Amino acid sequence: MRHFTPVELAMAFALGGSTLAVAVPAFCRELHGSRLVEATEGLTRLNTAAVAYAAANARFPDSAPLTPATPPRGAKEVDPPGMWDGPTWKALGFRGSEEGVPHAFSFSFTSAPGGTSFVAQARGDLDGDGTFSTFETRGTKPPGDQAPELAPGIYVEAELE
Repeated sequence: MRHFTPVELAMAFALGGSTLAVAVPAFCRELHGSRLVEATEGLTRLNTAAVAYAAANARFPDSAPLTPATPPRGAKEVDPPGMWDGPTWKALGFRGSEEGVPHAFSFSFTSAPGGTSFVAQARGDLDGDGTFSTFETRGTKPPGDQAPELAPGIYVEAELE
């Protein structure tokens, strides 16, 4: 039976250690990024619906409060029936998540008087420590027949909370 020499063992450990040194941080980044997909995809859907609504109605819809009112703390939750039945959410055809699918973020839609602009927000407490991750997007409806516009980028506060 053949045994490994100390040099062969050292090489194997060095190769394994190098692989882990590269793979673990990349895995952690991907894992963290996947936790934020719900917020960014939800805001994308909300922005698309708000722009379509403003294009058809010459204004953004009225404001809707943070729904659910308290973001889940450290664990995903399923919304009770009727949670997204408010007039603004119906006008936008928006639900925070598919019915019966657990979620980690709450969403709000704040419209300026006259529906000339809006702020869409996603808030979540991903680790249950009482500190919230906040994601915001904004849009405006210029006067006249001009098309509604989204502000570039996304505002992020305490992404890592």
